[in-house]
Amino acid sequence: MSATLWREYTNDHATVPVLVRRYGLSEKTIRTKLHAYTPAKHTPVPRTMVAIGDATYCGPHSWMLVIRDPNAHENMYAKELWSETASAYQEARWRLEEAGFVITAFVGDGRVAVPWLFPDIPVQMCHFHQELIVARYTTRNPHLLAGQELLALAGTLSTNDEASFTDAFQLWCRTWNEFLKEKTIDPKTKRFSWTHKRLRQARDSIHMHLPYLYTFEKYPELNIPNTTNSLDGSFKKVKMAIGVHSGLPRARKLKLITSLLGVSV
Repeated sequence: MSATLWREYTNDHATVPVLVRRYGLSEKTIRTKLHAYTPAKHTPVPRTMVAIGDATYCGPHSWMLVIRDPNAHENMYAKELWSETASAYQEARWRLEEAGFVITAFVGDGRVAVPWLFPDIPVQMCHFHQELIVARYTTRNPHLLAGQELLALAGTLSTNDEASFTDAFQLWCRTWNEFLKEKTIDPKTKRFSWTHKRLRQARDSIHMHLPYLYTFEKYPELNIPNTTNSLDGSFKKVKMAIGVHSGLPRARKLKLITSLLGVSV
């Protein structure tokens, strides 16, 4: 009975009042059974795998870091964090390797897709997150032609190959080079600032991640995804459940999240 209640509470988003009406039990009984239920411990089988890593926001001072095997469609590791940090990803890798996993490549979102974090394995920058970074600086409806072109170019990441995208990006940089050098002088302080600062930041982001945008092309035998999208389904379920069951005590909320992710912490 408890397992059924928990499954409907988590996967089907049935609230306590709904479960009360459905099973004819008191609210206290439903809450007691939900509190007492312990999901089965998940112990993934060690393997050689590509790892996708990302963290999702679960509320004030609460992030859930998840490492996933995208080719097996299975979450391997999860840990609640106060904030998303590079050291948390390093610890995740260490814990998995200690358990017998061999990670052959890593796919991340830019905050962690850097060579110093995983210097010994191929790193792939998520195309979707790269486009989001550009859009954050240009907006989704840029007024400047340069911004419109750069946003459109970022949107071709997944349909381009490395040579074509690199050529197109370098052409954009040459075309708008002088424009991006424009400065605005403060009449009082006489100090200057870049007139198109945010557009420069969008450009610099692509430039910084360019060596890692097409790693998957260089290692076809590893079957590396070009995005972290494999985690999106898991994160979507978590966010929906948190929204439906708002105001949960921390322990119940953590149990809800890990149950939906199919992991133990």
